[in-house]
Amino acid sequence: MKILDADQTRAHLNFERLVPALREAFANEATVPQRHVHAVEAGSDRGTVLIMPAWSDAGYLGIKTINIFPGNSARGLPGLHATYVLYDAHTGVPLAQPDGNEITAWRTAAASALGASFLARSNARRLLVLGTGRIARLLPAAHASVRAIDEVVVWNHRPEGAQALAAQWRAEGWNAQAATDLEAAVRSADIVTCATLATSPLVKGEWLAPGSHLDLIGSFTPQMREADPACFAGARTFVDTEEALGKAGDLLDAMAAGTLRADSVVSFAALCRGSHPGRANEHERTVFKAVGSALEDLTAATLVWEGA
Repeated sequence: MKILDADQTRAHLNFERLVPALREAFANEATVPQRHVHAVEAGSDRGTVLIMPAWSDAGYLGIKTINIFPGNSARGLPGLHATYVLYDAHTGVPLAQPDGNEITAWRTAAASALGASFLARSNARRLLVLGTGRIARLLPAAHASVRAIDEVVVWNHRPEGAQALAAQWRAEGWNAQAATDLEAAVRSADIVTCATLATSPLVKGEWLAPGSHLDLIGSFTPQMREADPACFAGARTFVDTEEALGKAGDLLDAMAAGTLRADSVVSFAALCRGSHPGRANEHERTVFKAVGSALEDLTAATLVWEGA
């Protein structure tokens, strides 16, 4: 089995290849069982373990294990740690172990961009990022692969973190600034993307401008939420997997409040197969809610393996 560290894994990933590969993967058939979810308690520490398998006719089987420990921020550690193993789907022989954290970050950012390619206005250029973690850092490059992003704003519950990331992005050539007034930043953004582990809503529906696109890719359990129920009122909502309807606190709250109907939600597959057109007009508000699909991990890991 080939072991690929973070640098080696990253070397075989770019959004110009990964976003179209995800689109093709969602348009085709694959087997993606529901994830296994386990709560972990170790003394006073609490975490969640997800086990996510997927396989396809292309001949690959992948299994990701991801550990989520929100309390890690107080320790100066990332909140998510993942491992990934790619196998031959015909024989079960292990092929490779790419870096699971890189796979997770890149496929999540790529799914965010793929959603925006269908749902953000064609002239969207102002991107607001909530969060400063591994995934958040990739979002300007991901969205710039599908829209002409020329202004990036970042907000974080720790202002110094937002300032540091904005400075890093500026050094990389982005027109980037840190925001301290979240409401003002949301009101002026074309695309609002949330990559946090928040358990209380950060974005309010009354702040979202007509024609804006709200991208929610951080929360993935019923206890987590990044947007309040009003964000879904009058908006068209899309999900990466139908599991989101039972797993995402944002959606569960909105359905309970009556601002979202489950039968009105459109799946990513429908967009990728062309059976749904996505955004209807320039004034419509859209929401993309992702809880993560093992198909996305399998797609990214396959690109890495075939390029290694």
